Amino acid sequence: MMNIVKQIPNLLTLGNLLCGTIAAILAVQEDFIGVAFFVVIGIIFDFFDGFAARLLNVSGELGKQLDSLADMVTSGVVPGIVMVKLMQINLFNGVEFGENKSFDGIFDNSILGYSLIGLVITLAACYRLGKFNIDTRQSDFFIGLPTPAMSLFIISLPLIQAKTDYTFVQSLISNNYFLIAITLILSYLMNSEITLFSLKFKNYAFKNNWLVYLFLTFSLVLILLTNYLAIPIIITLYIVLSALKNLTPKIKQ
Repeated sequence: MMNIVKQIPNLLTLGNLLCGTIAAILAVQEDFIGVAFFVVIGIIFDFFDGFAARLLNVSGELGKQLDSLADMVTSGVVPGIVMVKLMQINLFNGVEFGENKSFDGIFDNSILGYSLIGLVITLAACYRLGKFNIDTRQSDFFIGLPTPAMSLFIISLPLIQAKTDYTFVQSLISNNYFLIAITLILSYLMNSEITLFSLKFKNYAFKNNWLVYLFLTFSLVLILLTNYLAIPIIITLYIVLSALKNLTPKIKQ
């Protein structure tokens, strides 16, 4: 019985992997709402596997490796496929969003030259996860943008495009040059040396966690006001607040 209990964190990690695999299938089918659902559930599993490991005091090397392998699918492969699909949709400009497109293959109509650039996201996520596994500095903060944050940013784009009325933002997402820029920027941020504050609580005192409380409160307000558009704004805000925290000695912990 005790051995089964000790496997709970690993089972949660495998739940993350299962969600990521389903999301990858749905991404190929351009079911972006389904993709978002399973990626979010996978990220929740990813959060609670670490929580369960600490609670049960069973953290180890196996769990660490499984965690990165699962994240590679949910927060590496899936956003790469979503970005490729968004670029393909833009190449078939004028076709109904989400409608099945007809083309001879991935090497047709310059699709290789454009859409596969989206897979740079997947390669950058893999590199980051590999670095994270051997980096002993990231216990109380992150160095570089975490892959789940990047994944949430990417999967929000087709939802903003299809489910909101922000015309200017929709026009940006319809532009492959914009998507290429987002791909390169996020790939850089994941592997940069930018220090980002952690959202984990060691205690709940406001004095020690005021920046996290401020960030979470503002994020909730943004979600209520702007729906899916809140996601990229929140992640951008996270990066900006972290940069300000690093540059301003008075608010350094």
